[in-house]
Amino acid sequence: MDGWHETAIRVRYAETDKMGIVHHANYLIWFEAARSELCRSHGFSYREMEADGLLMLVAESYLRYKSPAFYEDELVIRTKVAEVRSRSIRFVYEVYRPDDDILVAEGETMHLMTGIDKKIRLIPEHYKVMLIGDDEQRERAFPANQAPS
Repeated sequence: MDGWHETAIRVRYAETDKMGIVHHANYLIWFEAARSELCRSHGFSYREMEADGLLMLVAESYLRYKSPAFYEDELVIRTKVAEVRSRSIRFVYEVYRPDDDILVAEGETMHLMTGIDKKIRLIPEHYKVMLIGDDEQRERAFPANQAPS
């Protein structure tokens, strides 16, 4: 799928409830793991951002459950960058079970770039380039103080 990064996971017993269904809170943890892998695939890690004095704080999260996932299910978390603005990044996710071709959940997170002092900062240009690529792809980015249409 164009622009998607895929991270495979297997549902662990500890991630399920008494009914054997994945507990809802685990999806956000999986989103974080998949987002971290997407960043690595784009040439940087959260650790490197922190070493640069930057943090990517979660400001919004959205999750819609479509079908239950169960203990031992093999799942794929698809992740992509949906929007990069001057101070924020929006990621979208799909949790997919390939064995039966089922979309289990979908969601998104929006992150603000801050310094270690937790004050909002502009996203450095080199991170924007790593996240959304060359100049042609950068047309997807929004300039500062402009709302998306």
